[in-house]
Amino acid sequence: MRFFFSASMAAAVLTLAVGCGTPAPAPTIDTTTQTTLVWPAPPELPRIRYLQSVAGPQDWGIERSWLQRLGDALIGSSAQQFVRPSAVAETAGVLYVADPGAQSLWILDRPNQRASQLKKIGSEALVSPVALALRADGAVFVADTGLNKVFLLDRDGALVREFASQGLERPAALAWSEATRRLYVLDSKRHRITVFDGNGALLRHMGESGRGPAQFNYPTHLALDASGALLVTDAMNFRIQALSQDGAFLWQFGKQGNGSGDFAAPKGVAADAGGHYYVVDALFDLVQIFDRSGQLLLVFGERGERPGQMMMPRGIFISDQDKVYLADAYNHRVQVFQGAIATAKESTQ
Repeated sequence: MRFFFSASMAAAVLTLAVGCGTPAPAPTIDTTTQTTLVWPAPPELPRIRYLQSVAGPQDWGIERSWLQRLGDALIGSSAQQFVRPSAVAETAGVLYVADPGAQSLWILDRPNQRASQLKKIGSEALVSPVALALRADGAVFVADTGLNKVFLLDRDGALVREFASQGLERPAALAWSEATRRLYVLDSKRHRITVFDGNGALLRHMGESGRGPAQFNYPTHLALDASGALLVTDAMNFRIQALSQDGAFLWQFGKQGNGSGDFAAPKGVAADAGGHYYVVDALFDLVQIFDRSGQLLLVFGERGERPGQMMMPRGIFISDQDKVYLADAYNHRVQVFQGAIATAKESTQ
């Protein structure tokens, strides 16, 4: 028996050690799909192109070491994968995923070939991490609706500060303004936005329950556009509202319905560099793109499990390079798209 175990161990080590000195591959991009999966369909100029799906560290180009793979083989562990991602953010090759299904925050650091699945922040176990916001230095804010808390972590995942105790009941979304050094926390249960300074001090509350301007009915998501306007998914009022960072109403669009440009279950909201507004709809299983006036410009996605299809999508994030990251919750993955791809082509014509 001792000989059998030793032989098995040696075989596993040899198998897993082969090629362990080679560098990890870049994230897999489905090139066969990439050339055809664009929106709108040809012959129109493409505006959105599917790039890849990320269901765990390996899809992001992070290889587990041979020793880690040996441990997995010996205990029968399967690859790490997302369970029900709710929010996503990315900067400089580091992908952050809030996953309430796994009660985890994932930090996939491709440049440093590190993958972390944080189930605790400090000494506190995560319950339902649902929202993220990034600082320019790589620090990340995380909102947990089960704990009614917001945490600030450094780029390595260590706890820096806790925002939380000042009357938060359901912190469902976050936005960080680098210009004003303010953290905006959308409290869905209290139908308002709570504002903190960078040190965690409570500054004020904005908004209240209602259907009028700067009033909310169970808001769910929050983002900033290039002008600094706060974009609020006012879910049960079936609209997107834009507010100044002082809480003044600016504009709105959207209505309940089943037609193009209508909302059924609006979730994530984001803006690209060109001033286009992306709204995720979890019931329609798609993303609709609008201009500021609310005119529908483009729709991409449909219900399903294949690339470009979605099931109960949630959060959305757009990088400085107009890459669109979508938390495709019930497909257990993050989908990545390239936005505004017609702009470069048009500029050369």
